[in-house]
Amino acid sequence: MNVQTAIPTTTPATIDLATIKGRQQVAWGSGDYAVVGTTLQIVGETLCEAVDLRSGQRVLDVAAGNGNATLAAARRFADVVSTDYVGTLLERGRERATAEHLPVTFQEADAEALPFPDASFDTVLSTFGVMFTPNQEQAAHELLRVCRPGGKIGLANWTPDGFIGQLFKTIGKYVPPAPGVKPPSLWGNKAHLEVLFGPTAAVSTQSRHFVFRYKSPDHWLEIFRGYYGPVLKAFAAIDAEAREALEKDLRALLDKVNTAKDGTLVAPSEYLEVVVSKRGAAT
Repeated sequence: MNVQTAIPTTTPATIDLATIKGRQQVAWGSGDYAVVGTTLQIVGETLCEAVDLRSGQRVLDVAAGNGNATLAAARRFADVVSTDYVGTLLERGRERATAEHLPVTFQEADAEALPFPDASFDTVLSTFGVMFTPNQEQAAHELLRVCRPGGKIGLANWTPDGFIGQLFKTIGKYVPPAPGVKPPSLWGNKAHLEVLFGPTAAVSTQSRHFVFRYKSPDHWLEIFRGYYGPVLKAFAAIDAEAREALEKDLRALLDKVNTAKDGTLVAPSEYLEVVVSKRGAAT
């Protein structure tokens, strides 16, 4: 993974973050992310082990989506609050928790303005969620603020050079990101995270891979084009000729990353497993 240098730590005032956030909310609310999200459950389980989650701890899942880390923490008998700014995704998480008879509190919340007092949680989690916030500094500040001294923040973030990082780069050729907004994949860079979280926290990371397994490349394209908001919205935003070109580029990417030789799709995607320890005495 290439290390990014000279990363700016401020967001230009000219960027309309509210508008960008509104567009992101629409994108993630389109399709049905849960169709893809449920396949990522193992990441939430692994992350709970990485932070050494204990029963009885108060846990906040930020940008929880349909609740992978939420359910993993609840299965470990933690006291879990699951948040996202897309209500339909929280509803899917609520359905899953109900089916497993897991006690979880679900609450709509913006990762950049969490409605909780300082030091409210022992552990704060986010799997492929908070990394997509437009104001990265504010989001990191909020994660630290609601975590108690001596507590931990556990993150799973796609890396710039992994499969999903390359997917977003490919989409960006056809639907460019808003000027001035930092790439979400920077959250998959340890040096950037150390800048974001600053001297009040210690950042440790480990490179891991989630393996996407689908019936075929066609099947992956069908699912992501129909249910994964960013891909769905990208195809909807461009004309027929560009859609054909984007599909061709996506197929080329799938061909590059697919390790299967039997017609199925087996696509390892690197992500950074992150444990941020907030300095200070435990209370």
